[in-house]
Amino acid sequence: MALITSLEHANRLARTIASDVALYNQEKVKEGIQNDNLFEVLKDEIEEGRSLFLSRVSPELAEGDNLYDRAIVDVLIKPTGSVPSKIW
Repeated sequence: MALITSLEHANRLARTIASDVALYNQEKVKEGIQNDNLFEVLKDEIEEGRSLFLSRVSPELAEGDNLYDRAIVDVLIKPTGSVPSKIW
């Protein structure tokens, strides 16, 4: 399988992976936001997604733009603004 070299496609993959993490771990996401330990609660899932992302995207894109990290914030954290938390 060829590596993704398009920024648009790499961004789409990162957001898809982040969406899957959010979808399949809704209770953990809510719990992590409420207790301000989201990255600890979802450490394994986030790292599994990162490994998948890195295996499919060219090293230049994967290392350069923090696409996966930004997708985690945009897709996993931003939509949870209505969840009660001391962090906001």
